[in-house]
Amino acid sequence: MRLVLLGPPGAGKGTQAALLSEKLGVPHISTGDLFRANIGEGTPLGIEAKQYIDAGKLVPTEVTARMVESRLDEADTAEGFLLDGFPRTVEQAEILTALLEKKGLKLNGVLNFRISEDVVVERMLARGRADDNEETIRTRLKVYREETAPLIEHYGSEIISIEAEGEVNEVNERALAALEDRK
Repeated sequence: MRLVLLGPPGAGKGTQAALLSEKLGVPHISTGDLFRANIGEGTPLGIEAKQYIDAGKLVPTEVTARMVESRLDEADTAEGFLLDGFPRTVEQAEILTALLEKKGLKLNGVLNFRISEDVVVERMLARGRADDNEETIRTRLKVYREETAPLIEHYGSEIISIEAEGEVNEVNERALAALEDRK
């Protein structure tokens, strides 16, 4: 099962990815984790990414794509994967499609975790993190709408919409049920 996870910050993608990874038997690949691993291990890609991060800049798509490609070449992805944090833009989605086509593969679907912005703000404020104030959260949601939401239109019929409000297990059951016909 090869899936991309979409949804605004605070939609519960990371939580759902961990549960789905275990239940589907495929690795959860988070770009944040990829950056930390590559930087921590001092790989050439990690060193390159760290230079951008240290300068307060976004890591360019090309560097992120090479990290994702390298990770998808690992043996544990043979049966599938859950990608979380990549693609974030239509350009990245096109890169992912090309990477998969090189391997003779394609996605089984794109899970889009839908949630109201007010619920996101409520959830994120409840986490109590120092950098989570309402203004910051709403700015992150605006960036998501502008940069990532266009992926929903890009992926079209591949989108599997999941209502992300409710208890963790309820959301997980919705996701698993929606995936049944994609296997």
